[in-house]
Amino acid sequence: MILSNYFDDNHDLKLNFNNLIDWDEIVPAYENNFHDAKTYKESGDERLAYAPSNVDEAIEYYSSVLDSVGEIMGKEVASRAAEMDREGLKYADGKVEFPQAQQECFRILQESGLQPTGLGRHYGGLGLPLTVQSIITEIASRADSAFTLAFASVNIADVVEHFGSPEMCDEYLPRLAKGELSCAMALTEPNYGSNLADIQTKAVQGDDGVWRLTGAKRFITHGSGYTGMPSVILTLARTGDANSGARGLSFFLVEGKDIEVAGIEKKMGLHCSPTCEVVYDESPGQLIGKTGYGLIKYSMGMMNAARISIAAQGVGVGAAAFAEAKKYASERIQFGKPIQEIPAVKRILDRMEREQAAMRMLLLEACRTVDLYMWRKSFLTHQGGKTEKEAKRDERVARWEKLADLFTPLCKYYTTEGCVRHSSDNLQIHGGAGYTEEYDAARIYRDARITTIYEGTTQLQIVGAIGGVVAGMSATGYLRNYVNEEMGRFAATDDLKTMFENLEQAVQYYKGYAQGATRDRMAFEVVEIAARFINGMLLERSLVRLTGADREQRSVLAEEYQNESLGIAAANLLQLKRAERHGVGAVRTPAAV
Repeated sequence: MILSNYFDDNHDLKLNFNNLIDWDEIVPAYENNFHDAKTYKESGDERLAYAPSNVDEAIEYYSSVLDSVGEIMGKEVASRAAEMDREGLKYADGKVEFPQAQQECFRILQESGLQPTGLGRHYGGLGLPLTVQSIITEIASRADSAFTLAFASVNIADVVEHFGSPEMCDEYLPRLAKGELSCAMALTEPNYGSNLADIQTKAVQGDDGVWRLTGAKRFITHGSGYTGMPSVILTLARTGDANSGARGLSFFLVEGKDIEVAGIEKKMGLHCSPTCEVVYDESPGQLIGKTGYGLIKYSMGMMNAARISIAAQGVGVGAAAFAEAKKYASERIQFGKPIQEIPAVKRILDRMEREQAAMRMLLLEACRTVDLYMWRKSFLTHQGGKTEKEAKRDERVARWEKLADLFTPLCKYYTTEGCVRHSSDNLQIHGGAGYTEEYDAARIYRDARITTIYEGTTQLQIVGAIGGVVAGMSATGYLRNYVNEEMGRFAATDDLKTMFENLEQAVQYYKGYAQGATRDRMAFEVVEIAARFINGMLLERSLVRLTGADREQRSVLAEEYQNESLGIAAANLLQLKRAERHGVGAVRTPAAV
C-alpha cells in the first residue's frame, strides 16, 4: 500500500473539502446556532471544549480531525493491512481472537481519541456532521476496510442517542466513547436477510418487567465485541404476534455477556472483521424507545446514515484501487515505457479518475441532504418541544428528508458498484501480479465485493430509488425542484441539458408500463440515467467554485463524464423503448411527466 497521509495526499478529496462543500450551509445545520459552544461558555463543561463558535472554527476543527485520521490510517494502518489480512481471526469456545497487528493499530486510534466520530460531544464523542464522518470512513477504508468496521463500530450507537432514554444514553454512550464497549447491530436472521418484517427472534416481557430475547441472528458484524471491549448489541426482535409484521417489531439493547457467539463466517474478504452468528436464550434486553417502532421508525430511521457509511466505504476502497493502479502503471515498464502511457491502460485510468470524482461528489451530496434534515429534526424534537409529526412537517425537514430518501439508495448503489469495478480495473492493470497476494490488488478486490451486498444489495437500492425518481420528476416534484434550483447556480452545457431530457423520457417510458414485472425489470435503466445526470450536474456545478488549473482539469473531466453518460443513456432508452419485446409485462404509450 502507498504510505502517506490519506487526507493530505488526495487532491480531489482536498478539493471537495476546501472548495466544493458549502460549509456555510452544513455547519449551522449541524451546530444548531452553535449551541454546544454557548453551553461551554456558560457551564465550562470540558466535553464541549472543542465545540466551534463559528463556521471558520468548525472548518479548522474538522480539518484537524481529518488530518489526524489521515496520518494514522495512511501510515500505521495501511502499512499493516496485508499482515492483518494474512493472519485473520481465530475463533474458539465463543471467543474471537484478533491479529496482534490489528490490536496495536486499534490502540493507537483509541489513544488518539478519534474513534467516537458519530457520537455527540456531551457524551464524549467528537461531534461531527455526517459529511465529515463520511470523509473519515472514506480515508479509513482506503487503508483497510476490514479494520474500518472495528474502528467505526461504536458509532452504530447513534441510534441509542437519537431514540434511547436519557438513562440508557447516560449509562452506555460515555462508555462507548471512552472505548470501554463496542457496538453491533443485529437485524438479519438465518432465514430472513432483507425481509426484516418477517424476523422471528422474540422478546417477551416477564412479570418482573424485564424483556428477554430468544432466537438467533446471522451476519452480525462485531457481534463478538473487540479485545477488551465487550459488545452491546442493538437487536431487532418481535414483541407482537407472529402475524404482526413490521409493526410487531421492537428494538433492544442487549449486553454481549448475555448472548452466545455460536461461530464466525469464513469470508472471501474482510478477514479481520468478525461476522458472527449470535444466539439469544432468554437474554435480558433493554427496550429502546417504544414497542412496535423497532423497524418502521428506529431501524429505518437510521438507515440513511448506515447506507451512506457503506457508500463512503465504497469510495474509500475505490480510492485505494485508483491510487495503487496509478502507482503501478507509472512504475511498470513494458515496450520501453511505463504502461500508463499505453493508450488502452491510460483509458482505464482516465475512466477511474472521473468515476472516482463522480462517486465522491454524489456521496457528499447525499451527506448534504441528510445533514440538512436529520439534525434539525433532532433539535426540534429533543430541544424544541416538537412532536415527531410536527418536526416532520417542518418545511426544511420535509424537503431535505425526501431528497435524502432518494439520494441515499442512489448513492449506495452507484458508489459501491463503482468500487467493485475500480478494484477489478486495479487488478487488471497489475496483470498477473495482481492475481497473486504479492500486491494489495487481490485484497482490495476481495474486500470490495461485499459493498454491493450488505446494508442492502444494489437491487434493493434500485427498488428504494425508483419511486423517488419517478415521483420526484413530476411537474412539481421535489427532485425536479432540486434540479431547477441547483442548475440555476451555473450555465449548464448542452450535454447536461440533453441528459435531463433523457431522464424525462426514461421516466415517461417507465410510467407507461403497466404495474408488474416490466416495471420491476426496467427500474435499473431509469435509476442509472438519474444517477449519471445528477453526477454530471454536480460536476458542472463544481466549476463555479474552482479557478485556474483545477477548473480546467475538472472541466475536461466533466465533459468526458457527460460523453460516456450520453452513450449509456442512449442504450438504456433503447432498452426502455423495447421492453415489451422481451415478453414480460405490457407496455402502453409513455405517459406525460
